[in-house]
Amino acid sequence: MKKPLHFNWDPAKHEWESAIQLLSDANFLQSYTWGSFHERMGNRVVRLLVRSDKEIVALVSAVIEEAKRGTYMAIAGGPLLDWKNSSLVESVFAEVVSKATALNCVNIRFRPQATAEVVSSQILRSLHARPAPMHVTADLTLQLDLHKSDEELLAEMRKNTRAAIKKADRIGITTRTSTDPQEIHAFYEEERKVAERQGFIPFSEEFLETQFLAFLEDDAVALVHAYDEQSQLLASAFIIFYNGEAVYHYGVSTEQNAKLPGSYACQWRAIHEAKSRGCTRYNFWGIAPKEEAEHRFAGVSLFKRGFGGFEVAYLPAQDIPLTARYWITYVFETIRKRYRRL
Repeated sequence: MKKPLHFNWDPAKHEWESAIQLLSDANFLQSYTWGSFHERMGNRVVRLLVRSDKEIVALVSAVIEEAKRGTYMAIAGGPLLDWKNSSLVESVFAEVVSKATALNCVNIRFRPQATAEVVSSQILRSLHARPAPMHVTADLTLQLDLHKSDEELLAEMRKNTRAAIKKADRIGITTRTSTDPQEIHAFYEEERKVAERQGFIPFSEEFLETQFLAFLEDDAVALVHAYDEQSQLLASAFIIFYNGEAVYHYGVSTEQNAKLPGSYACQWRAIHEAKSRGCTRYNFWGIAPKEEAEHRFAGVSLFKRGFGGFEVAYLPAQDIPLTARYWITYVFETIRKRYRRL
């Protein structure tokens, strides 16, 4: 006899964080803190904890995004559940669809922390899901196994990456780690300069600072900087630490870095910071497919791949349309994706 499911909307933080540790796909995008960050940015966040008897079987943290074309529900890095259990998946999504409909959402957009091999096309059809025209968050990622020694990590890097790390040490490039939120202003200013050089829209200072402060409360974030011999900034990395994983979420480099290996030194220091915090995995976050040479992130992806590691391709974002207005959004986002070379 199948055990009934018990749905608990908006559990307390301690209850959520205790539950998420029991699920293998736990990630910072489904953490309570990621939701708190969005709440501080003015978005509504809904969280669903699902039990079967006393067993935790699913978690869903969703952000209600307000857009001119209509409100939608975004689930990044989730839902967290057994995707092979079709009955569970369908029951959880039925509850989520009911909530999204009550909140007047045009569609639900989700990107699971699972690969296409795990999430079958059959289960997606049963959910009436279809590929989304835009991503929710990084689909293709590059990750390092931090169980390996420094020597092993260096040996698996591309030759010029390994040489750049050694050169940085030889020419006096220094690095440091900081948890000072006041340094977010300088990080934002450098991000703005990079955006001007490369032609993209940067995250706002409020966005970066609010996110940093939210994770800082859990001692789960840090900035890593690299400097030249004259103490001029070369590169910075914004790293989130959660559930044994360090994520290189954002990064900047200065014009002075163009002819110096500051970015390499910065990443090597970030990897060591991750190890010192007990992390077993370093996630370089999003990369572009190798075959897409014109992709906007092709250059930074080449840099990241130089560190070795293994690629993990999560199932790309999926949409569940809830109203006819969804198709207006679909057409608009399809055009915008082509324009932005994503």
